[in-house]
Amino acid sequence: MNRYLFSFGFLFLAIFSCNSNYTPKPKGYFNITFPEHQYQLFNQHGYPYTFEYPVYANIVKDSAYFDADPDNPYWINIDYPSFNAKIYLSYKTIGGKSIYKVKTGNGYKDSSSINTFDNLRNDAYKITFKHTTKASSIEDSAFITPQGYGGVFFRVGGNAATGKQFFITDTTKHFLRGALYFNDTPNEDSLNIVYDFIGKDMQYMINTVKWK
Repeated sequence: MNRYLFSFGFLFLAIFSCNSNYTPKPKGYFNITFPEHQYQLFNQHGYPYTFEYPVYANIVKDSAYFDADPDNPYWINIDYPSFNAKIYLSYKTIGGKSIYKVKTGNGYKDSSSINTFDNLRNDAYKITFKHTTKASSIEDSAFITPQGYGGVFFRVGGNAATGKQFFITDTTKHFLRGALYFNDTPNEDSLNIVYDFIGKDMQYMINTVKWK
């Protein structure tokens, strides 16, 4: 695990010197009819980011975070009702403060920490690699968007709960993380073509992210 975390710093600097869109490698699957890829703008008042998302998906607030944790007011879900799937988006301000629940002998207590870029980046890797028990492989690809923001896209193979994750950041203020989950029991063989379809939406969303 540490090998990935420490070596990534050098990769991140190298990729930021390039200027190309993130584009995943195409994969071949049998034919299934899907909606045409069309997008609309998410530009909610007060939110620190904008992006484009599919017209066949819905933006919803996740009550697990918004009702219980007002420290994270910009966490949202992109809901795919026809695929029974969601992209969970979590936002952190670099340099801001986060509140965590820490288990103690008497239950849980609140603990705070400062959101450094290194901490947020490493947390994104740790969260992804928690799926190694179910994953057959984990591939990470660094990218840079047309706006000059960088990040990493993760593809998790096998029957892990999530097949695709990413984070995007300007490294100084904004850090946005996304993770695709299905409500069904994960099965790579049956979900691969849907992963590929939604993966294109994730790619488009990443390339249209802008900070306010």
